Amino acid sequence: MSRKVFFELVEIKAKTASVFPFLLGLCYSWFQYRSIHLVPLMIYFVAMVLFNMFVDAWDNYNDYHHAVDVHDYKQNTNVIGREKIDLGLLKRVMGGLFFSSLILGLVVALMTGFPVLWLGMICYAVGIFYSAGPRPLSSLPVGEVFSGLTMGFLIFLICVFINTYQVFTWNLLTLAKVFLVALPNTLLIANLMLANNTCDLEEDESNHRYTLVHYIGKRAALQLWLISIIFSFLAIVCAVFLKLTPWTMLLNLLLLPVVVKQSRLYLAKQVKKETFICSVKILAIMACSQVVFFGIGLLF
Repeated sequence: MSRKVFFELVEIKAKTASVFPFLLGLCYSWFQYRSIHLVPLMIYFVAMVLFNMFVDAWDNYNDYHHAVDVHDYKQNTNVIGREKIDLGLLKRVMGGLFFSSLILGLVVALMTGFPVLWLGMICYAVGIFYSAGPRPLSSLPVGEVFSGLTMGFLIFLICVFINTYQVFTWNLLTLAKVFLVALPNTLLIANLMLANNTCDLEEDESNHRYTLVHYIGKRAALQLWLISIIFSFLAIVCAVFLKLTPWTMLLNLLLLPVVVKQSRLYLAKQVKKETFICSVKILAIMACSQVVFFGIGLLF
């Protein structure tokens, strides 16, 4: 397996969806608690990336294995069939990614506390059953919710806990504050899957995958996609006024013209190879800018 094929298999370009919530959690930990535990944090980062790579490879494997449209999707679209990846090698690669991540996660739990273990188990369960089983989460109308909460909120929450485990309090107020700061990325990550399912509606239905778009229709899906972007900006503003994040986070509003332009392109036409990238760009730009502007705020 070449490096190029491996990177496509694990969808390396999509890793920003997990890296930026991690970095944002790091910024929040310092801003609110003035506490960072670098060693367990770095171990967690490696474990997170490895598991994310496993999930995407696992997703491609299950899509290939369960594909109904054999001649088109299985042989020409899915990377495993298109690149003729040996299934024995693929299983060894996935096993290496999974167990390496699991061992590192257990090390972090031993260093910081068992909440990491319980939160990690939720992430592992979602990652495994996202594309496995008779009714994978990705083929159900709850896929967007699980992907958004896992990658946007739980990654952020685990990062905050690792940095602040000695003072972190588990109550509704603390979790509500964390959730509000994580909400923009949570919504935008869910939007990424929503846009993907909107573009792939016909292909998904031909492979017996009935996602949220199948039930609510494309028009409602587009409205939900747009509302999620609006609430992302509102959450950023609310977090600043509640003093959960520095005032520099308001500079994210400068991105509105770019986001509006990309939104119009996507809303005008939902084609995977042409306009799905608009949703990817919105997530990447906004996730990156939140980290940058939060980081600048820490300097003040």
